[in-house]
Amino acid sequence: MAAFEITNVSTGLVGRIGNAIASISATVAAWNDARVTRNALTTLTDRELDDIGLVRGDIDSVAQGLRHY
Repeated sequence: MAAFEITNVSTGLVGRIGNAIASISATVAAWNDARVTRNALTTLTDRELDDIGLVRGDIDSVAQGLRHY
């Protein structure tokens, strides 16, 4: 069995590439979460939105995480 020891991968080219990939991955995940939230809230009726204290105009800000309910 081979064992690999990685010490201080946050420096140098490999570390920068890893950080860039992690950043892109986090951005894509945040975009997808906002998309899923926006789609779910859009399917609710005005009455259902009112029940949770929202109006249609709040959907984008909630999906972007600007408002928390």
